[in-house]
Amino acid sequence: MSLPEIIRPAAVAGMFYPADPAALTREVEACLAAAPRGDAPIPKALIVPHAGYVYSGATAARAYARLVLARQRIRRVVLLGPAHRVPIRGLALPVAEAFATPLGTVAIDAEAKAAAIKLPQVSASDVVHNLEHSLEVQLPFLQRVLDDFTLVPFAVGAATPADVAEVIDLLWGGPETLVLISSDLSHFHAYKQAQALDRATAESILAFDPTLRHEQACGATPINGLLLAARRRGLAIEQLGLCNSGDTAGDRGRVVGYAAFALTEPERAAH
Repeated sequence: MSLPEIIRPAAVAGMFYPADPAALTREVEACLAAAPRGDAPIPKALIVPHAGYVYSGATAARAYARLVLARQRIRRVVLLGPAHRVPIRGLALPVAEAFATPLGTVAIDAEAKAAAIKLPQVSASDVVHNLEHSLEVQLPFLQRVLDDFTLVPFAVGAATPADVAEVIDLLWGGPETLVLISSDLSHFHAYKQAQALDRATAESILAFDPTLRHEQACGATPINGLLLAARRRGLAIEQLGLCNSGDTAGDRGRVVGYAAFALTEPERAAH
């Protein structure tokens, strides 16, 4: 007789996004409907913000809209975001076997987890994940734009860009795997100052500069790791959106910056 799976329940439903499934679906679909899609290639990696949807949902949707044509292709999402609540060394996977949101559960990829946990910078801890919002807020968007997929969620703490890049390289996979980095930009500056700071940070990201500081982006470490791996692999990068909470739902005295980027693999020549 098999034991029931360990499920990490939603921690920020009703705060960062609606707890009611119907209301949550409506909000996510409204954000996606307003996002431009075009005929851009399906990305291999995305960088998206993780604030409450009223603040950053529209910016995140600009990235997620790029996955619509990959609904059945992407079967695994390697998700990395900063650990806000519990300080950790390295990267932490959950002990849990699935994450829950009001839209259902997403299974943790057991095979990928078993491979990653062998790396010295990777550990397993539900304590790190239990209250962490940076990963959770991405799941309802993924649940709406993809069919069945498994998740490999890493909370990233004190680590080097090389530590993160090694994990990403290990799990890079093929067209079935999406690498997703969750990060906001600057925090709590006045509107004009934040605009200037975030423009400079965006330029660094577009230049594949893996030396972002946490004052520039709370997810600087996972972003830096992705940039290292992507630069080595010759990916192209595109900025999809850049704004701050003063543009969406907050006052302009103390704002938080948000951006979205898509990274695509080079076209392979036909033989």
